[in-house]
Amino acid sequence: MTDKIIKFLAHNGKISVICADTTNLVEKARKTHDLSPVATAAFGRMLTITAIMGAEMKNRKDKLTVQIKGNGPIEMMVATTNNFPKVKGYVVNPQVDIPLNEFGKLDVGGAVGYKGYINVIKDIGLKEPYIGISPLTSGEIADDFANYFVHSEQRNSAVALGVLVDKNGVKSAGGYLINPMPDATEEEIAKVEQAIFQAGAMSKMLDEKLTLQEIAQKITGDENVKVLEENIIPMYQCDCSKEHMADGLAAIGKEELENIIETDGKAEIVCHFCNKKYEFNKEELENILKNKE
Repeated sequence: MTDKIIKFLAHNGKISVICADTTNLVEKARKTHDLSPVATAAFGRMLTITAIMGAEMKNRKDKLTVQIKGNGPIEMMVATTNNFPKVKGYVVNPQVDIPLNEFGKLDVGGAVGYKGYINVIKDIGLKEPYIGISPLTSGEIADDFANYFVHSEQRNSAVALGVLVDKNGVKSAGGYLINPMPDATEEEIAKVEQAIFQAGAMSKMLDEKLTLQEIAQKITGDENVKVLEENIIPMYQCDCSKEHMADGLAAIGKEELENIIETDGKAEIVCHFCNKKYEFNKEELENILKNKE
């Protein structure tokens, strides 16, 4: 099954809904970074909301970076995307392993931490990028982003994110973002709140093989949700290259580059986002130094 994001309108266009199935994307991230189960659940939730926010952006050149820094053992997670959305990211401590929580589930909040912040940078072609910072409220990611949307983007949102992990890897992953339009009535909002409560967990609905349209109907309480945009395929994809890495080496400073050439005569750079290794021999390093002068 291909991952997908679909945008819907419910209750006669008064409620905006974006639903995402990111199972393959999160599994690729798990394999790329050799993530522990709890790191998979935390990072998978973050990648999912990053993909959803990427799908909201209008232009191909728009870029979004999300950083979560908490006081838990994961320490920090970073994800970036464009509007395709092609997502990539990394976890500072990918092998974190902590006991299950009191409900016998992966303790994402404990791994991320309850104190810290979400930092969102949107580069959407304006003179300065938009920067939004919001404190963590639970470390469970979905609640933290609902809080971020209210305080940094002034929009009341319902956010659900879920990753179901078994011994073989990611069984299901996905999420949704619901925003009432300005003309939504209290009655319509109450109906959606009730429907969300009854629908249950996102990862469970995906695991039960519900389509994104069926999920949208279930979480809004509207059988007649209208598809606004489909065929959005999120994927975990890194755009690193040897040229990018050479630019990185060029930026480290002349003395340091000379030192590498003299002491090691070579360099190996590993991409944070996909763990790909790039080798530079002495001649290549000397060329980088020459171009710098």
